[in-house]
Amino acid sequence: MKKIEAIIRLSRFEAIRDALASIDVRFFTLAEVKGFGLQRGEKLTYRGSVYDADYIARLQLSILCSGDKVTEIIETITSAGRTGNVGDGKITVTDLEKIIRIRTGEEDANAL
Repeated sequence: MKKIEAIIRLSRFEAIRDALASIDVRFFTLAEVKGFGLQRGEKLTYRGSVYDADYIARLQLSILCSGDKVTEIIETITSAGRTGNVGDGKITVTDLEKIIRIRTGEEDANAL
């Protein structure tokens, strides 16, 4: 069992969501996050004044899956999320020791 976390651009979310649905990934959690990376802060304009933001708004997707789907999910997120510019995001993969569905008590692959 694996957990895939992807930090993505807000503007690429719909394309990534649709691409994941096309490979039967229909459940993931989503969180709005702020960060700081190679792209640095963004310059925001409000009523003619330019402001520097120290952070960049992004979305974080968390996907639980079996080990055999990891490569396909990563390739899907990468191809749908890539713009070719600095700040496209990051993907991490971690091992999960156990998954339990609270409602039924099912564990691991059955809990997905």
